[in-house]
Amino acid sequence: MTEEYDKLVRDDIPRIIEESGERPIVHVAEGEAYERHLFEKFEEELGEFRTDRSLEELADVLEVVHAICVYEGWSVAELERRRQEKADERGRFEDGIVLERVVSNGEAIESDDNSPAKPDKK
Repeated sequence: MTEEYDKLVRDDIPRIIEESGERPIVHVAEGEAYERHLFEKFEEELGEFRTDRSLEELADVLEVVHAICVYEGWSVAELERRRQEKADERGRFEDGIVLERVVSNGEAIESDDNSPAKPDKK
C-alpha cells in the first residue's frame, strides 16, 4: 500500500520508516519550495496543537519556529532576545486582556463594567 504525503518531515523520519521495513521516497526542498513546505508544516503543527493541547504538540510547533529562524537567517537566541524585549516593553499575554476599541480623546464613552480593571488570574 502506498500513501502520498508531499509534506516536510523531521530529518530522521526516512531512517525511522526504513527501520520499520518500508521504503520512503523523498526529495530535498530548497528555496521557495522549502519555504512553502515550512509554512505548511507550521500551520499543520498549529492545528495539531489546537486539537491536542499537549506539551509534545507545542514542542513540535517550537521546532518549526526554530527551523523558520534558521531559514530566515536568525538565531534562536536572537528570537528569544526579541521575545524578551517585546515582553519587557509591551507585556505578555498572561492577563487575558482583549482590546475592544480605542476611543478618541473628547469622545463620549459608554460606561460598562468591563473597563480598565485587569481580570483575575486563575
